Amino acid sequence: MKKFLKVLGIVIIIGVFGYTIYFLYQKSQTEPVMYETESPTVTNIIKKTTATGSVVPRKEIEIKPVVSGIIDELYIQEGDKVKKGDLLAKIRIIPNMINLNNAKSRVEVANINLKDAKRNYERQLGLFEKGVIAKADYESYEIAYQNAQEELETAKETLELIQEGQIKNSGQPTNTLIQSTIDGMVLHIPVEIGYQVIEANNFNAGTTIATIADMGEMIFEGNIDESEVGKISEGMPLILTIGALADVTFEAALEHISPKGQEVNGAIQFEIRAEVLLKENHFIRAGYSANADI
Repeated sequence: MKKFLKVLGIVIIIGVFGYTIYFLYQKSQTEPVMYETESPTVTNIIKKTTATGSVVPRKEIEIKPVVSGIIDELYIQEGDKVKKGDLLAKIRIIPNMINLNNAKSRVEVANINLKDAKRNYERQLGLFEKGVIAKADYESYEIAYQNAQEELETAKETLELIQEGQIKNSGQPTNTLIQSTIDGMVLHIPVEIGYQVIEANNFNAGTTIATIADMGEMIFEGNIDESEVGKISEGMPLILTIGALADVTFEAALEHISPKGQEVNGAIQFEIRAEVLLKENHFIRAGYSANADI
């Protein structure tokens, strides 16, 4: 019995020793590397440059009066579509008192001169008919009389122009009626009825009565960093993303790259401009912010 137990113990010891050797061997082996495989595909690598900016009308103008006065009537509202020649507003003239007094004085002087010229003309006409004076002397008085008549007419027209802003029966459009100079949409009306407006002249830009733009031709105006400007050229296609129309993109064509950069927040930026291809049923408002991928 003792001999059996002794043999069993030796077997167990040998078994434990053998298992230990096997376990240590397995631990020392490097696990095999598993690789994931994919099927090959063909695609394009596209390098894009992004410019930030806004979409604006290509043609936008400010309508200004040619006379000073008070807005008496407004015939339009923002968002209205107008044609060239449509009435926008009516101005009531507030004449400059100095100019008005000078014009009145000119009329009075012209009246006096006309009476004097008429009296001299009639006297010389009688002498000429009697053969007392030569025809040349008579004609000089006749010309003076005609000039006096023309001077009075001119003085009256000047006074009428200062008081009314127009000369009746002149065949010219009245300056007090403000008309659109282009076809387009009214974007902004900075005045109201009763506002005083100033005419545009060499010393003053004048009061803007309305801003009108052709919304059928829009352009993207943006800026691009100097590190990217050398990679683009006129004629390249653009894809516009407009913040207010997030689900829609618009195609555009680069038409201008500024030859001169401007410093913006410490970086040199170059202005670019691109013609936008509009889509039906998607109205782009003037000033929408946009990003352009070039």
